[in-house]
Amino acid sequence: MKIIHLLTIVFCLALLLKINVSSASFDPLRKVYIVYLGEHVGDKTIQEIEDAHHSYLHSVKGSKEAAKACIVYSYKKVINGFSAVLNPDEAHRISGMDGVISVFHSDPRESRLHTTRSWDFISLLEANWDVTRANSREQLLNQAGYGQNVVVGVLDSGIWPESESFNDLGMGPIPATWKGFCQPGVDFNSSHCNRKLVGARYYLKGFEANFGPLDPTIDFRSARDVIGHGTHTASTAGGRNVPGAAAIGGFGVGNATGGAPLVRLAMYKVCWNIPAAKGGGSTCLDDDMLAAFDDAITDGVDVLSVSIGGKTGKPYAESGIAVGALHAIKRNIVVVCSAGNSGPDPFTVTNISPWIITVGASSIDRVFSSPVVLGNGMVVEGQSITPFVKGTYPLVYASDVEIPGATTTDTSGLCLAGTLSPALTVGKAVFCWRGDTRQALEVQRAGGVAVVLGNRYNGVGVVGRPYLIPGTVILSDGKLSVYQYTQTDLAPTATLTPAITLIGGNTSSPTPFMAPFTSRGPNVIEPNILKPDITAPGLNILAAWSEAASPLRVPSDNRVVKFQIDSGTSMACPHVAGVAALIKAVHPDWSSAAIRSALMTTATANNNLGKLITDAEGNYATPLQFGAGHIQPAKAADPGLVYDASYEDYLLFLCSTTGNLLDPTFVCPLILPSPSNFNYPSVTITKLSGVVTVQRTVTNVGVGNATYTVTVATPPGFSVTISPATLFFSATGEKQSFSITVQATVIAPADAFGWFYWYDGIHQVISPILLSV
Repeated sequence: MKIIHLLTIVFCLALLLKINVSSASFDPLRKVYIVYLGEHVGDKTIQEIEDAHHSYLHSVKGSKEAAKACIVYSYKKVINGFSAVLNPDEAHRISGMDGVISVFHSDPRESRLHTTRSWDFISLLEANWDVTRANSREQLLNQAGYGQNVVVGVLDSGIWPESESFNDLGMGPIPATWKGFCQPGVDFNSSHCNRKLVGARYYLKGFEANFGPLDPTIDFRSARDVIGHGTHTASTAGGRNVPGAAAIGGFGVGNATGGAPLVRLAMYKVCWNIPAAKGGGSTCLDDDMLAAFDDAITDGVDVLSVSIGGKTGKPYAESGIAVGALHAIKRNIVVVCSAGNSGPDPFTVTNISPWIITVGASSIDRVFSSPVVLGNGMVVEGQSITPFVKGTYPLVYASDVEIPGATTTDTSGLCLAGTLSPALTVGKAVFCWRGDTRQALEVQRAGGVAVVLGNRYNGVGVVGRPYLIPGTVILSDGKLSVYQYTQTDLAPTATLTPAITLIGGNTSSPTPFMAPFTSRGPNVIEPNILKPDITAPGLNILAAWSEAASPLRVPSDNRVVKFQIDSGTSMACPHVAGVAALIKAVHPDWSSAAIRSALMTTATANNNLGKLITDAEGNYATPLQFGAGHIQPAKAADPGLVYDASYEDYLLFLCSTTGNLLDPTFVCPLILPSPSNFNYPSVTITKLSGVVTVQRTVTNVGVGNATYTVTVATPPGFSVTISPATLFFSATGEKQSFSITVQATVIAPADAFGWFYWYDGIHQVISPILLSV
């Protein structure tokens, strides 16, 4: 069946590139487009659905044969729509047809793949750094049954099923609600699934429509992971306890575990390696992801973890993740997504739909310290996860050993590929002004025996890599000292010191801090909704890895590892997904919005010093970076109050912002509320003019009789009044509403941040406020 479909795609592409390339009918602009039609209502057969989809294409293709040949996906379960190869004119014509909600390009360059210590760190943070009270995680795990009756679906690059993180020893029967299965493929069959890994599917029709048949030398035609990313995220969310786990060289050694160790996992492989001849790297296609959402919903997942996204937010009706997630939350499935790795620039946060929990990345309290000692005795702070023995080497600056004419004034000193002279580099340690894997490989290619890399980011946030030669990343404030030393000393040397693991923040290095790469708000689509929502550990996180993926994921690296340290909001996202699974286990009747609210209103914006979380440069961070703050899982299981929202509330939000482009069965009212009125756990009001009042409604999920009073930390330059200032509840499940009235003063800044919180003597229900004029 798969071979037949692949042949239809090839036939379709052949039609597009029809032998006579000089023909006026040749159109190089043909691409894969998704035609979104809403949701199935259950009154049509599979054949009737396919015929309906083909009819749209028939009207623009001119024949039934061409229409059937050029379709890529026909979504037939929950999501109604299809993807097909079209040119822009055909896509435009279909967009105007009856029943069509949106038509958008499934762009192969848009979406990419965005812990021994991390869970201990979270418990310590939640205990306010008191080690005698850092047992809240164990209490939550027991309360949630370790998540054993919850299924977490992961959209990613696949999974390495043999990893110890996915063993099912001692696990009970698979929940009866699970309807998914283990799809056979290359080096993957039903025996690779078990009571832990309960499902595995793969989706590559969209990929092959763009790049041709999958190259079997660079990826598996199955749910097996060749990249490592999917194995890492899945084990972070729900991996079993694995004692003695460590990255290559023994870094991070300890007890590796997922957020919900007994949760059931289902992998939906949607990300694939691109052949080097076609650009290399990896990609995740919108139409493949939409097919995965369609299956996951009917398979019976409870939580979806999606560490995928673009470089900034997309309109909701043009995002496969946003569309798929909306269908998921309608069925009370929690969807958690990464915020993106395009920081520290503003307006870069992605996955910005209000029905998605969007997660930024921050540090933990572990550093792999590897100082560099210069020949003049100066010690320069550095970090490394590369295993090597202590050594002293002649030191050169990259620009002094470059091939003449290979660089410009803008690229000199950067160790770009092919720029270093082997004759000048061999046997030396090379200092590259800034760099990562590619720069270390260039030094190695040219015969260098060690590398000193300037951090790519300003501040203390270093992304660790296990290089193939001795290597250390020095902090940005030490780069100039190293450069000046190489230019003034007649025989400069550098001693690279093997890394040691340091645990615990201090006054000079508070923790957590925001990772320098984490994408920031404001929300580019609707700035009156705060994104990201929350932050979690995402810098140098240890988790399981694919044994088909080397630590550096480059051809020259032949090392095989079972665990790997990796960084990104991709790593932060499954931390929150694992916690969401535990809360789902404790409160199975809670909506996805209630779970998001519980996570946000119990988060903390403080570091180990009791001060506001900083960025990697030591500046105070803002909610545009960390959302409501850092997750505190045990507190989230008992939040006191929640800001709930229904599927209809999300549609009403769409009516008041972009217009309801996603569900035509919902009729927008004539009088629309402000987007700031959406019942979100944060309050954001932009372009504030005069006096503005917004409403919020909270639901009591604590004890029956409760009285909450409000406290406001007012954003500077504004006045904030909350009325009533006291809320009385007589029953669990009771709702109470209140108003928030804000006004700028004559000295109001362009942007200001504050908080308000409700308190009953036990629960602190905290919400950030963002105001701008």
